[in-house]
Amino acid sequence: MNSRRNFIKTTGKGVALAAVAPGIVTQSAFVDQPQKNIRIGIIGAENSHTIGFGKMFNTDKKFPGMEVLYVWGETDEFAKNAMEKGNIPNQMKDPNEMLGKIDALIVDHRHPKYHLEPAIPFIKAKIPTFIDKPFCYRAAEGQKFLQLAKKMGTPVTSFSSIAHSDATFDLKEQVKNMEGISQVICTGPGDFDSQYGGIFFYGVHIVQPLMYVFGEDIERVKVSRNGSYGNASLKFSSGLFATLIIKEKARGWETFVETPKELVELKPRVEEKNPPRNYVDMAEMFRTGKEPRSRQSILNCVSVLEALEKSAETEKWTEVEYLKV
Repeated sequence: MNSRRNFIKTTGKGVALAAVAPGIVTQSAFVDQPQKNIRIGIIGAENSHTIGFGKMFNTDKKFPGMEVLYVWGETDEFAKNAMEKGNIPNQMKDPNEMLGKIDALIVDHRHPKYHLEPAIPFIKAKIPTFIDKPFCYRAAEGQKFLQLAKKMGTPVTSFSSIAHSDATFDLKEQVKNMEGISQVICTGPGDFDSQYGGIFFYGVHIVQPLMYVFGEDIERVKVSRNGSYGNASLKFSSGLFATLIIKEKARGWETFVETPKELVELKPRVEEKNPPRNYVDMAEMFRTGKEPRSRQSILNCVSVLEALEKSAETEKWTEVEYLKV
């Protein structure tokens, strides 16, 4: 988690506005609210994020009254590592053992195909749930999950830390004042053949910011590969054209826009607070039930990633198939 936050602080590149729900509470408002104890459980320990969550809630106590009390790991080794480094006191042998013991859930696997199924019992129990990026591996599965959450009245959210930040909101304000943008270029690391879901694993950090700042009307995509890397073209119904450059070795994210006069690199003018906005908004949802972004927006990003995955197999134009929540 820290590497991405440091990236935003030092370079501020490659981020864009998140589609947030109206009336979202700001960080200062969150701090001023009456505190109540929130017991958190985490499903998944392979990802280093789980250790980061433990440190943030338990060691650094960034959110007083909130604590990660339980973790379930894909292996015993993963679980014990997260417990030791993240200061998490209890290991669960079965995720469902957390039912009745927690007030909020975080699901954090490396591969998104494992994200939704273990969360279903908690959604049915109306436990507020954060699904780490990417939300899921198939839009059809995500649609059913979100429809269930809607039926049960359970708060759910998911987002990329690169996209959901104070810097993204600043970039959106800048773009509002820029006229005649015809093309966008976004760069970032990725791997079409990643064992953790191909383009889904890191591609979400490129695709989600793009959609947040320029809209969710991507009609079709086309991937051109150079082994596991390459680039992708995306056509918006508005006429906007975007190019994603998937980096093989270089790190970091950058975003450029073409205006009638010049090619401009977008850079935010703000630094991220500590704790960052994405974790503030997650914690705010745990406490109040307010979802920081729309469920439809969550699903739309999965649909675009799925289209990119299909195009990566054929290197042909592929239509984006959007599903309604």
